[in-house]
Amino acid sequence: MSKTIAVASALALVAAAGAAQAQTAPGQWTFGFEAGAEFPTDGEVHEGAIAPVPDLGPLNPALAGVDAELRIEPRSYDDIYGEAFNLGFEAAYGVSDSAEAFGSVRYVKSDEGTVQVGGAFVPALNTTLPVFGTFGDVESWIVEAGYRQYFGSGAIRPYVAGRLGAAFTDSVEATFEIPDADILIANAPFYDSTTSISAGIDLGVSWQVSDTVSLQAETGYRYVGELDGDDSAIGGLGLASINDVGERTYVPLTVRAKFTF
Repeated sequence: MSKTIAVASALALVAAAGAAQAQTAPGQWTFGFEAGAEFPTDGEVHEGAIAPVPDLGPLNPALAGVDAELRIEPRSYDDIYGEAFNLGFEAAYGVSDSAEAFGSVRYVKSDEGTVQVGGAFVPALNTTLPVFGTFGDVESWIVEAGYRQYFGSGAIRPYVAGRLGAAFTDSVEATFEIPDADILIANAPFYDSTTSISAGIDLGVSWQVSDTVSLQAETGYRYVGELDGDDSAIGGLGLASINDVGERTYVPLTVRAKFTF
């Protein structure tokens, strides 16, 4: 008897899953909440440069008259920040039984990171002193519109999507330090608040849990455009060009819960 009940229950679950096939429908609105991580694949936080400093006195009075050469090396988002996390909201409108248009708002944050950015060669000592940089959080609000196409039938369906929009990134400060020379440039403006293009291609799978709830797991390839460099604190050191970058590409891993009302 217990085996019969178990089999009947399993068949009922399969039937329920088979019935919940409508990931979308013409004229249907769904609303989703998402969270995930973003892993940088390309993009520099700063470029490299070689800049002579005739006198270190303005940076440390004890070194007045001592010259040096700053040798800054490029550093990527992966070097400094590693993965970011995101939280977002999406509204989608059914175009057909297998496609929907959507709009989304996403908050993305990369936490502060510290790395050695290069060295300061001091001829008087015939040595190179390490230079460290601490770069503040990178926080962005990303607003996008896109189109999602589902494939197959059943409760579980793969999909592809494309998206295009704008990223609004807050200003970023950086602190540079040469510990062996007791030199500190604290909280230097590095990037201004910037509006830049964002774009992406998504690959995912959607599971229709019930008539009103679906779950999605998604990856893809995303792009955020260049940031506006602020040279007010580092330009005098001959480093004005190192922050003429800031664009990045990344691979997201996202989970999303969608609700139909």
